[in-house]
Amino acid sequence: MPIALTKEAMENLQQGQVLRVEADDPAAEEDIARWVKRTGHQLIKFEKKGNALIFYIKKIH
Repeated sequence: MPIALTKEAMENLQQGQVLRVEADDPAAEEDIARWVKRTGHQLIKFEKKGNALIFYIKKIH
């Protein structure tokens, strides 16, 4: 589910804007990183805070 919500949110951003994604599914760490590479966006920062995985993704195109 994190990928679907991330994809939807990215569609509403302008090029250069950054999306903050927070997930609690451990699989999201690999899934979102793989999705970012596949779609050509840029993972600016990744953090783990307790059970939360926080991604900052820059929209490239």
